[in-house]
Parts: sequence; C-alpha cells; structure tokens
Amino acid sequence: MNDHRFNPLALVLGFLRPLDPVLMLVLATLLGYAHVLMQSASPERLDSQITHIGIALAGMWLLAWLKPQRLLSMAVPLYLLGVVLLMAVELFGEVSKGAQRWLDVGVARIQPSELMKIAMPLMLAWFFQMREGHTRFIDFVLAGALLLAPVGLILIQPDLGTSLLVAASGLYVIYFAGLSWKLLIPLVVAVVIGLGSIVAFGDTLCQPEVDWQVLREYQKQRVCTLLDPTRDPLGKGFHIIQSTIAIGSGGLTGKGWMDGTQTHLAFLPERHTDFIFAVLAEEFGLVGALLLLAVYVLLLLRGFHIAANAPTHASRLLAGAITMIFFTYAFVNMGMVSGILPVVGVPLPFISYGGTALVTLCLGIGILMSIQRSRFVDKT
Repeated sequence: MNDHRFNPLALVLGFLRPLDPVLMLVLATLLGYAHVLMQSASPERLDSQITHIGIALAGMWLLAWLKPQRLLSMAVPLYLLGVVLLMAVELFGEVSKGAQRWLDVGVARIQPSELMKIAMPLMLAWFFQMREGHTRFIDFVLAGALLLAPVGLILIQPDLGTSLLVAASGLYVIYFAGLSWKLLIPLVVAVVIGLGSIVAFGDTLCQPEVDWQVLREYQKQRVCTLLDPTRDPLGKGFHIIQSTIAIGSGGLTGKGWMDGTQTHLAFLPERHTDFIFAVLAEEFGLVGALLLLAVYVLLLLRGFHIAANAPTHASRLLAGAITMIFFTYAFVNMGMVSGILPVVGVPLPFISYGGTALVTLCLGIGILMSIQRSRFVDKT
C-alpha cells in the first residue's frame, strides 16, 4: 500500500530544486547588504523594498523552472512586444521629469525599456541559434539591426542609461557569437579619439553656445560636469562632489553604520538609489567596498562557469551575456558614483532601491539557474 502521508521535507526540497546554491548564496549576501544600507540611507522605504524583493524572487523561481529552450521560444514574441510598447511610448507615453519613458496600461504604469534588457539577449541568442554552424557576416549585420531598433527608440525618450544597458546586452551576445575583435578596432579607435578630444578641448566644447549635435543639452552637461564638477558645485556638479566626499571620508574602515555625515545630514543626493555605493563607502570604508566587490566577482565567476558548461550554443550565449550585464551594471554605477564616468542613472545591482531593476536582475539570475539546471535535466 502506497504511503501518501504529507512530507514537508520533500515539499521544501522540491521547491528548492531549480535553485542554484552558489547563486542563491551570492544573491542572499547582496540582498543582505542592501537591507543594511537601506536601513541607514532610507529606512522608510524598507517595507516597499521587501515587497519588491518578494516579486523579484518569485519571478526568478519561475524562470529557473523553465528549460532554456522554452525561454528561447519566447524570444521573438517578447522582442516584438517590447518594440511595439516602445513605439507606443513614443506616441502615447507619459512625460515625467522631462523624459517620455512610461506607458499607462490601465492597471499600472510600465517602463517598456526594462523589458528589452531581458528580451534583447534572448532574441539574439535565438537568432544565432538558428544560424549555428554557418554564421556569416550578413548575420552579424542583421543582428546589429535587431539591436539598433529598440536602442534607438529608447535613446529618443531620452534614456541614455537604459539604452547603454540594452545595447551592451545585445553586443555581448553578438561578440560571443563569433564577431571578430578586429572589426571592433575602428569603434574603439573612434571612442578613444572622441574621449581624448573632449578631455583636451573640454573648456571650449563645454561652452553654452557649443551644440554637440549627437547629445541633448543635459547629456552634454553630464559629460562636462564629469570633466570639472567645480564648474557648478551647487548645481550640476553637486552630485559628484558630495559622492566623492562621502567615499573619501570613509577611509579604511568607515565611520560606522548609520554614522555617515554625508548621508544623514542629507548632503548626499539619491542616496537610496543611484548613489547607495557612496553610503557603503562612507559607513564601511574601503573594507566594506572591497567585500562587496568580492561578492560581485563571485557572481561573475559563477555566471561564466554556467556559460562555459551550458549544453547548447544559445544557452552559452545567453548565460555569457547576462553575466556581463551584471558586470556592466556594477561597473557603470561605481564609475559614476566615484566620478570616473558620467551620471547616467544606472543602479547598483541588487543593492539600490527600486522594483523594476531588481526584478530584471533577478530574472537574469533565474535564467542562469535554468541553464545550469538543464545540464542535469537533459541527462536524465
């Protein structure tokens, strides 16, 4: 006679089965960091952030259950939906703080550009899977066109930060698919010349009457502020100046939890979102910052391990691109907070307050778990 008694241990093990232990340990550590920093930076937002975490973890768990091929089968519909929604934003979107990025769908206000951070690498991984073994130069051109369409729509909103993240997510897939690094040399040379020219002739180029053509005025001001924040210390340069003061004043071990003066005397702007790394550096010092970097390195190593051992070409491309997206988030945020990159509104991954970015990043973790789990499921 079969024993159908309730077994809570089996239920828990079944629930945890798709979750990768290493990724869960890293994620738990990062969310622990976030909780501690949020208590200092903005305790009134803790309850809503816990809600965001719950939604993000639920989405991660659901994606972890799906097989990679099932995820790839959704690539084209998700990509087309994202492009249509971005076009709808351009036509009917709501304007807030000078940007037209949101779309009211009745039950909620959504930001379709966030969808493309997942849909873009999925779409290109599916695209190159269809051409596995006989990829031609024209395929890279077509992939570039697929990438440029949503990136262009996001740029005109305008949203430079998100457009860079979406562009990066697609470029990683294209490069991992076999694009020769030699083809990237002209782009790298152009970027170096452009940056060098801005640094060398910054005083002239940053004059009010000079129109940069390719950038909007506020984007030009962000670059000029990066070159010399003291140009407008109480205005456009205030963010960077206060952030670098906070980071520098933390020293080796920091001022102590909840004892950061830049944070608690309200000198540090956006301290719970884009500039939360400055809160960490001020209160926990270089030691706290290095420990966080070590956790991010562990996340990247695990992601690349999953990519290297993925069972299919498409899942390798997808895992590699998602891992590099985590790197891009962290590098750009820390760079802009420390004053070596312009402020572009990119959150610190898994740490900054906010629901949309956290859900997107956790969905990326879920995809990595799905790919890792498929190695063993496919063998049974």
